[in-house]
Formats: sequence, structure tokens, C-alpha cells
Amino acid sequence: MTAPEGQVTLYPSRVEADVVLSDGATVRIRPIRPDDAPGIEALHDRLSTDTIYYRFFSPLPRLGANLLDRLVNVDYVDRLAIVAELGDRLIAVARYDVTPGSHDAEVAFVVEDAHQGRGLGTILLEHLVAAARDNGVQRFIADTLPNNRRMLNVFTEAGFEVERRLADGVVRVVFPIAPTERSVSRMHEREHVATKRSVQRLLSPKSVAVIGASREAGSIGQQIFRNLLLGGFNGPVYPVHPTAGHVASVRAWASVLDIPDPVDLAVVVVPAKEVEAVIVECARKGVDGLVVISAGFAETGPEGAAAERRLVELARRLGLRMVGPNSMGVVNTAADIRLNASSATVAMLPGRVGFSSQSGALGMAVLDQAMQVGLGVSTFVSVGNKADVSGNDLLQYWEDDDTTDAVLLYLESFGNPRVFSRIARRVARKKPIVAVKSARTASGARQIRFSTARPSDTLVDALFRQTGVIRVDTLEQLFDVAQAVVGQPLPAGARVAIVGNAGGPGVLAADACEGAALEVPELAPGTQKALLSFLPPSAAVRNPVDLDATATAEDYERALATVLADPEVDAVIAIFVPPIATSADDVAAAISRAAAGAPDKPVLANFLAHRGRLPALTSGPRSVPSYAFPEAAAHALGRVASYAAWIRRPEGEVVELEDIDADGARRLVATAAGSGREEAVTLDAISTAALLACYGIVVGPGDSRGGDDPRGVETVIGVEHDPSFGPLVMFGLGGPAVELLGDKAYRVLPLTDVDARELVCSLRGSPLLTGHRGSTPVDVEAIEQLLLRVAQLVDDLPEVVDLYLDPVLASPSGVSVRSASIRLARAAPRPELAVRRLR
Repeated sequence: MTAPEGQVTLYPSRVEADVVLSDGATVRIRPIRPDDAPGIEALHDRLSTDTIYYRFFSPLPRLGANLLDRLVNVDYVDRLAIVAELGDRLIAVARYDVTPGSHDAEVAFVVEDAHQGRGLGTILLEHLVAAARDNGVQRFIADTLPNNRRMLNVFTEAGFEVERRLADGVVRVVFPIAPTERSVSRMHEREHVATKRSVQRLLSPKSVAVIGASREAGSIGQQIFRNLLLGGFNGPVYPVHPTAGHVASVRAWASVLDIPDPVDLAVVVVPAKEVEAVIVECARKGVDGLVVISAGFAETGPEGAAAERRLVELARRLGLRMVGPNSMGVVNTAADIRLNASSATVAMLPGRVGFSSQSGALGMAVLDQAMQVGLGVSTFVSVGNKADVSGNDLLQYWEDDDTTDAVLLYLESFGNPRVFSRIARRVARKKPIVAVKSARTASGARQIRFSTARPSDTLVDALFRQTGVIRVDTLEQLFDVAQAVVGQPLPAGARVAIVGNAGGPGVLAADACEGAALEVPELAPGTQKALLSFLPPSAAVRNPVDLDATATAEDYERALATVLADPEVDAVIAIFVPPIATSADDVAAAISRAAAGAPDKPVLANFLAHRGRLPALTSGPRSVPSYAFPEAAAHALGRVASYAAWIRRPEGEVVELEDIDADGARRLVATAAGSGREEAVTLDAISTAALLACYGIVVGPGDSRGGDDPRGVETVIGVEHDPSFGPLVMFGLGGPAVELLGDKAYRVLPLTDVDARELVCSLRGSPLLTGHRGSTPVDVEAIEQLLLRVAQLVDDLPEVVDLYLDPVLASPSGVSVRSASIRLARAAPRPELAVRRLR
């Protein structure tokens, strides 16, 4: 832990981070440097006498030269200070000094008075703790005056096990800095609140400036400005144009700085080379957030990508979050906001869906289609190049948004899949997330910019399944599923009744239901008898129910009410083929009334070949989604039923195994990898066995848990490292034939006990483990336990980039790991897993 005497270690750039504060604004935090002396002096000069006294326990009007030198010169190991930077000012400092000969460190904080209460102390503590742990510190000690309540609250609210002792008028606070379940949970709560607030500043402004508003008809700058006016934005809108005196009959301003009133949101529509200067002016004006429509950045190549990085760094350092660049705008249809800061050429239909699109042009087309099917949006964000605000941020906002019931995502790439996994798991428990992930193939990915290698579609699919995200393949399916989840209850199971007035579409619907993992069971005798009591003899009532071509709207209503009352029916698809005598509107109204009588069961309608809204279906006592073809209704219902099953399953927990020696494993890895070694290392058999033994995994045929039971099934367990997703746990069946078929599945870390169970059951060949054709089932629980041990090993030891247990013999008496291999490499830093930070 201790730095060599007289030697200053290298500046730890890994500690640098952009962070979001509790009010939604951003700051830059970084290790202190010797050239920060003037900034530290200036900060001290701005502190109140109370704040100085709380920090130094005495009046200290000025920092002496020796003290200042000590404050800014640190070795970054035994002594480390982190500063918060807003623009060209330092506004806060946190530091630790290790007590010689111990693993304890004394900590101290100071935050400029004007910025207290914004969560700076807490986030500086998080980053100081992470850096200290990396340097071998185990406990923090802080001496605080009793009336310094803000600082005492920082320690308490952080979630660590804090001890307080009062002596000689000073409160001594002591706490171990190892992460705990409570400290991690508190950190995620603070992240959620801060991120939600940062997005709220972008979507709920009280005033908007369009910088680059144009007088040219058909230009994007004019379209956005007119949309704000015509959409009835509930606040002032200011056009900014360097020479024009007015735009669309509204007085224009040459610069955002000239606007006499406050500006909350700036929509930037200027050439790419002018955007940086505009951001600086917006920060000087006190603007809260930016939507950058301007293109010409990362989508154009390496030079544009470098310009985009400068743009993001500048905005964050000045305290601003940004949508874009290359965005098509944002929309909020709430009655008290009515913000249409987009280039959409169609009116926005208010509704209950939050929608994010990584493609601007596609997003506009999707909004147009949403209007056609009557699907209203609560908020829409075209994230563009998502250089700053991403889908992860928007999920945090939509999670608690009372105006949003479902979330739609069009994704081309992931910024941070592991963070997405953590957030999506939580959000999907509250409201459905429906996603289209494009660039699934090499040809489809040619025009997509990936920050790392393109993740395989198998991994993306595993991520979505694990997190409860409803994945669809096409935009048409996106709308189909969205209609099925908005305003509809989730089905309690997979049993579907089909009611229609023609046999053919009913058969198609039944086949499609079976293909979508739904059941079309024969209706109960009592239900069939009730149907026959009022239907003609020609009707079929077993399921599908064919009412006959002469069925009236009254027949539909009675038949639907009858099948919906059957406790063995979880959902209904109503099919209508327009005959000569019966009105489609009358049938639609009947379906709506029948659905209203069963509020706990979803009802979907198919009005054959009819696309678009049926007012009688959507404006009746209960809104019912309508589809042009029966297969579309069945496929949508199948995906919703799978999501409902995911909701019903236990959430699962990350099991902390007690019989492991993590410290011993770390020592083995450190010895094997070598200090500063760059190339990967494959462990020999002895080292591999020793490392696995630290996690209770025994290698060799003598493993008593599996033995040489001839009834065993050969399996394989592994860990593979993906540049985007990080480490993934893999499970498959072994043997040459299975290797050819590729029957294996993946899960993203962290792995819960439920994830392990589902991983074992997710293979095509999984029935071989559970008693296929009368064979004796193997000990599936032992496989699950082995998966959990492997998952914890790789989570604890990021240097493990490849691990294979092959074969693993699973038998009724347990599991036996017959052979193993492990490859180590220098651990790639993944600081987003330990502290709050923007990408």
C-alpha cells in the first residue's frame, strides 16, 4: 500500500469522472494536481468562516505557503485528494491520509458554500472510498465538530457501518470501507434520483431557446421552432439568430446571452463547428440542459468522433447534460408541459408510452405510425449519437414517471450493458420495456458505430431474457406488443380462448398461439354448454370458438363474456371477418363492453385486414388493441405472456457463498499474473486446481460429489469475456454432437440463484438432465451451485478472462469437474461497477 519514500506515483487518471449531482447538474471530479494551487487558494477565499472552521477546526483566513504546498502535492497512494471542477473553478475537495503503519486513513472534506446540499460530499466520498480500496486502505476515520450536521449525514447516509464517539468536543467517525449490500443499494438509490432529475431538466423546461432558429421555410431550425409554438408549449420560446430580427413573427435574439429572461433548455441547430461556442454561452446564461440537433460528429468518422468527445467533456465540465448530437429532438406531451422540440411533421398524440430512438429519422417515422394505430406517447427522445444521455438514463427517468406505463426502445448499440442489466431488471418489474435491437448481423452493423466490438446477437438476447425486456424483431412487432401492454392487464397464464365468426382465421390464430408458446385448450364443458345455449347449432365451441358468419354484435358480447368468465382462460383473441349484415363498429363496441366486464384478463382483437384505429374499440368502456391479422395478435400476446411469467417468477438474489477464500484466490492470481505483466497467462493444471479450490470447486475424477456414476450427462461450464458485456457465464451440454449443434446459453453477471436455475433449463437438450424418456434425473441443484461458484469467482477476480470446466459430469449423485482451464489477463478497469459516473 505504501508508496516508496520520496517517490510520487503516477497520476491516477482512472479516478477522473464526470458525475451527476442530486439536482441533475454535472461536475468533473479528478485527482488533485500541483498546478491546482491557485484554484485551491481561490476556493478557500470563497468559503464562509463557518465552513473554514468546520474544515480546519480554527479560523484560517488564508492558506499558508507550506500548508498549500502539502494540500496540492500528494503521492496518490498514502495521500490522495480529489477535487470537483465546475468550469474553471474548483468547488470541493475530499482527501485521505493514511495513518503510518496501518490500513486506516483520516479523511476530510470541504465544499464551497454555494454548492452545499447538491450531493457533492456524498459522491466525493464514493470515489475516495473506491480509490482508497484500490490502494489497500480498509477503514476511514474522520474527526468532525458535533454541529457539522451536513458532514455527519454524508457518512451516515453512505450506507457504511459507522461508529461514532464523542470526546473533547469532537465526534470521531470510524467505518470500514468494504462495500456492503446497504452501501451499494444507497449508491444506486442516489444514482437513480440524480439521473432522473437530470433527464427531468431536459424534458420539463419552463422556457426554451432555439439556437439556430431559421426563417427559411422547410429548414430544421424553423420546423422545431414552429413545432414548439404550434404544440402550445407552456412557457416562452426564444428564437436565436445572429442577424434576423424576428423568426415566425417572434422577436429573435442574436445570442442566448441577450435573452433577458431565464432559459431552461437550449435546442442547438447550428453548424457543428459552432456548437462548442454555443455551449459555453449556454453555461454562462445558466441554461439547465441541451438538445443538440447539429450533425457532423461521430457519425462522420474519427475526426467527428474526437470533436464529439470534446463536446461532451465541455458540456459536463460546465454542468450541463446533453441529448445528441445528431438528434431529432425531444417531446413531452404532458398537459402542463406540451413540449415538442422536435423536427416531427406530425402532431403528437398524448399517451402512456415513453419512447427512445437511436435513429432520428426512424424515430420520426415511428411517431407517425404511432398516430396511425392510436398509440400515444408520454415522452419521446431521439438520443442521436447518445454521446451523453443514453437509454440507461431514460429508463431511470421513466421508472418513476407517473405519465408512462410502458417503455419502447429502438437500440443500435449498448453504451454499458452491465449497467443496463441492473437498471432494466428493476424497471421491468414496474412497467414493461419493449425493445428492437438492430445491427444483429455483420451486414446490418456496417453503418453502426460501436465503442467496442459488436456484441453477438446471442448475448443481446440473453441480456434481454435475463432482465425481463420484451424483445421484438421488427418495428411492426414493436407496435403490436406496445398496444398489448398499454391499458391491458397482464395474463395470469398462457391459456388463450379464440372467438370469431369464421373458421379459417381462428385456425390460423390457434396455430400462431402454439408457435408463440401459448396454449389453446379445449374449453370446459360448462363453458361449452353455456355457449351452445344461445349460439346456432352450426357454431363450434371447443376452442377456437366459431360463432358462425351470421353472428351479431350481441352474440360476440355474450360469447366473450362467457369465455372470459371461465377460470381456465387467461386471455382472449376476438376475430371479426366483415360479413354483409353485421357492422364492424357494432362488434367493436361489443368487444369493448365484454372486455370491460373482465378487467383482469387481456383481450386482443383482429378485424381482418383492417389497419389503424377503430374508434369503437378505443373509446368504449375499455380500450382493446386491434390487429390486421390473427397471427400478429397471437405473436404479441405470446411475448406479453412470457413477460408476465418473468414478472411472476421470484426476483432471485446474488448468493454470497461463505465457504470461499477470496483473499487466497487474489494472492494466487497476483502471483500467476505477475506485477505489471501485459500478456495473457494460461495457468497450469496445479494452479488452476488451486484457484478453483478457493471457491469450493474440486477438479478430478475423485470428486465425491459426482464420482464415476455411469448415469452421468456430460456438460460444460465456462466464462467468456465480451468487450461490451464483460464476463459472461456459459452453460451447455458436452460431447462432439452437441458441440456441432452449439447447444449452449449465456447469462450476464451478476448471476442470481434464479438466473442459474433458468440457465440450466434454457438448453434444447435440458430434458436430458431432468429425466428424458424415463432416465434418472441428474442433480440439477448441484449444477446450479457450481454455476454460482463460477460466477462469484469471475466477479471477484476480473483478471480471469477465460475459464472452462469441460467436461462436467452431472449425475443423480452430484457433479464432477473432470478437467479445467483458466486464462488470466490484465484486468480492464470497470469503475462504473464501483462508483457513480457517466460513461
